[in-house]
Amino acid sequence: MHRRFRNVRRIGPVNVASYVERGRNRHLAACTAPRCDFSAEYDSRAAAELAARTHRCSA
Repeated sequence: MHRRFRNVRRIGPVNVASYVERGRNRHLAACTAPRCDFSAEYDSRAAAELAARTHRCSA
C-alpha cells in the first residue's frame, strides 16, 4: 500500500510527516541518517515532533 505523505517537516536528521490510514490521521517520524533505523508511528503530530526533537542517532 502506498502512503501519501503530507505536511512533511524536517527536524534535525528526522523527517516528520502525516498521512491518512483507514480513515484516521497518523503521523510518522523517521531518521534519514545513514545506518540509523529509527522510525515510529504516532497518533498525534505533537508526539511525532517530540520524538524527532529528542532522537539521538545510534549511528
